[in-house]
Amino acid sequence: MDLNDIAFAQRQRLAYIDFCLLFRGHLTRTDLLNKFQVGLSAGSRDFAMYKELAPQNLLYDPARKAYLQSTKFVPLFEHDSRKTLTKLAHDISDGFDAVGDIHFPVEAPSQLNVPDIFIVARLVQAILNNKAASIIYTSLSSGSAAREIVPHSIVDNGLRWHVRAFDRKSQSFRDFVLTRISKVTVTDQGSQPGEQKIEDHQWVRMMPLHLVPHPHNVAQPTAIEMDYGMENGALKLNVRAAMAGYLLRRWNVDCTEEASLRGGEYQLYLENRQTLYGAENLAIAPGYAV
Repeated sequence: MDLNDIAFAQRQRLAYIDFCLLFRGHLTRTDLLNKFQVGLSAGSRDFAMYKELAPQNLLYDPARKAYLQSTKFVPLFEHDSRKTLTKLAHDISDGFDAVGDIHFPVEAPSQLNVPDIFIVARLVQAILNNKAASIIYTSLSSGSAAREIVPHSIVDNGLRWHVRAFDRKSQSFRDFVLTRISKVTVTDQGSQPGEQKIEDHQWVRMMPLHLVPHPHNVAQPTAIEMDYGMENGALKLNVRAAMAGYLLRRWNVDCTEEASLRGGEYQLYLENRQTLYGAENLAIAPGYAV
């Protein structure tokens, strides 16, 4: 049977089944019914149809009353990495882009890289199921090596995607660039004390940033105020300490003590730079020095 011969509404439900198996590793009939507000018989037909189209993709676990991703799973639909990551970042988990979204005439700047969808899927599975993951990671300093991490968040830093995770090798929370991960295996081990997101102090800590038009590089500060929706001449943000450096670099915010960076790219100045004390990734913040 060809997917294009199936009614669009049912294709959406099949894509949702496919998406959940890929990214969560499991799905119940109740999940499907609640998502689409369909009856029990319609839901049963959808699972039967999915199994007919991809019999190797799922197994039924009577104890959990859930369908599980099989070891032979191959996605029935093509899930675009960039669209899926963007949707996940906004808490949208439907898989609908795989059946043909409306194309709007809006373009976004290309990111430096596009992560492998299967790498992303396994990391999301580990996060949602509170499991550790074994990965092969290539770092700039030590090359390729096996590591065991406990991931808690997938992050878009404005330039590329990374996973925030506890690294059991260094016994610390770190950022791992997704495109530098070549293999992921979700383990049966759960997180241990000290490895959970709540223990990631750089992630939990929120830092107030007060951004103002650069006092030397901007001739018409009102234009900058309009660009960033400033109120009373300032934009006040609360940012995770783990993300502060990325934001300041992406927006080219002058972080020097006396707004001493020159150049048209520096249109913003960090008015309360003392707030950065204790943040760990400030080497990339423009002009910041302790």
